Amino acid sequence: MPPYVTAPLIGDQYPSHHTIPDSARRLPPEYKAVDSRASEAIDLARVAGLELDPWQCLVLENMLAIRDEEYWDEVNGRYENQWAAAEFGLVVARQNGKGGILEARELAGLFLFGEKEIIHSAHLFDTSQKHFERIRRLIEDTPDLRSEVLQIKAGHGQEGIYLRSGQKLIFKARSGSTGRGFSAPLVVYDEAMKNLDSSVIEASMPTVSAQPNHQIIYAGSAGTAEAEHFGRARNRAMKVIAKEAREVRFGWMEWSVELCTSYCPPDCEDHDDANDPRTWAKANPALGIRISEEYIRETEKKAMSPAGFAKERLSVGDWPAEDGGWRVISKTAWDDRRNALSQLQGKFCLALDSSPDADWTCITAVGANEDKQIHGEITGIEEEKLFDYRPGIKWAVERVVDIWKANKPAFVVVNPATPAGRLIPELESRGVKVETVTTREYAQGCGDFKDSIVLKGNKEKGEFTHIDQAPLDIAVANANTRKLQELWAWDKIESSADITPLTAMTLAYFGYKKHIFTKPANIWFYRG
Repeated sequence: MPPYVTAPLIGDQYPSHHTIPDSARRLPPEYKAVDSRASEAIDLARVAGLELDPWQCLVLENMLAIRDEEYWDEVNGRYENQWAAAEFGLVVARQNGKGGILEARELAGLFLFGEKEIIHSAHLFDTSQKHFERIRRLIEDTPDLRSEVLQIKAGHGQEGIYLRSGQKLIFKARSGSTGRGFSAPLVVYDEAMKNLDSSVIEASMPTVSAQPNHQIIYAGSAGTAEAEHFGRARNRAMKVIAKEAREVRFGWMEWSVELCTSYCPPDCEDHDDANDPRTWAKANPALGIRISEEYIRETEKKAMSPAGFAKERLSVGDWPAEDGGWRVISKTAWDDRRNALSQLQGKFCLALDSSPDADWTCITAVGANEDKQIHGEITGIEEEKLFDYRPGIKWAVERVVDIWKANKPAFVVVNPATPAGRLIPELESRGVKVETVTTREYAQGCGDFKDSIVLKGNKEKGEFTHIDQAPLDIAVANANTRKLQELWAWDKIESSADITPLTAMTLAYFGYKKHIFTKPANIWFYRG
């Protein structure tokens, strides 16, 4: 990486990822919309005392871009152009000013655009209420806006702003019934990475379907594997950006980074360094405006875990896999190899692996079961679901030593090219036999492991059997692959969730096949 920049920085005002609807007029290189009603919204926000940053104005310019088609605006009594984006997504880290964008959009919807009903929903009541209180203050502190208000309801769960024109802005905590019974041309899903599943969308989508000009907005920070609908929207955006698909009325803007991992060379220029303030600027457009570089360096960077910092400050999401995942191994094939009654029997081996930043570590065991199939599991106490798949890495050596003494595995497989490789000297000093793999062996093991699941009845490959363990199921469902010369390997970076249980299982499978497969014994493994 180039030398770190120490001078004060201003956050990047242009997004890392963006797409605009095909129905919008083309945007020039500086991303400014040729036809947009953003200037009206920005001016109104300024009148209400809400001064927007350049990046916030840019989001509004894209969000409020218009298409050629017109509709009759009943409130204002004139023809208006439809929104180019019937759906629009925004990803930006916390405290950057996402709420200001939504406030400006909703104020414009009430006082300029003639939107009869606006629904603002958040995952929690408190979050929705805070947004209500900010909007309320902006309106009450602006005489021209306040004069148009008929009533402001502030009762618990009844928050809403009602205008003399009959328009209204309603605030809701998210649930399966959010939006049911309403007919809104604008629906805003704040904190869209939380509690926004199919039931919520299915309840509220009909609220916009009959509107002549409608818009749905998804706004939030980095998504998790559970962010079902937000993740689906992001997948759509990434396909458009990669020119793999077209979207007629869909827009997306995202400030995020792609971090270096342990696989990157020291001089990597393809990914971002989490310790470099320029990386912070790339993911935080409000850096130097309302977020200070000093606070990030001296407080957040020291107080947060690497994974927490990446997620909360750098918008590195653990997004769900597209279409529910199962890209490499189908759910049907994986379920066919499930046997909840299977148990290890005979000689077995362990494997130890960690995620790229050692945020999670997993221990797996592979051996034969009573049917002579190859059985794999995450070690631990099965009955209590206390799997040896835990945060951090420091606990792993002691746990391996405990299993080594109690159950006498043949060896432990470790990939020295991963963070777990640094544990090899300590394991060997404690009397544990360690087997390592080369990069080529690991890639061969990945292919062999997949074949043992998807090639039914292939005894020569060694049929693989697993028990009902959620961490392993999630890892297989979300796994992706990367090219490795003429072979392939599991991709810890591009997979949609942490796949450490899968990579550890692959190592154990490879070790068992290479050293033990033809030498069964009769020693039971106790998962204690």
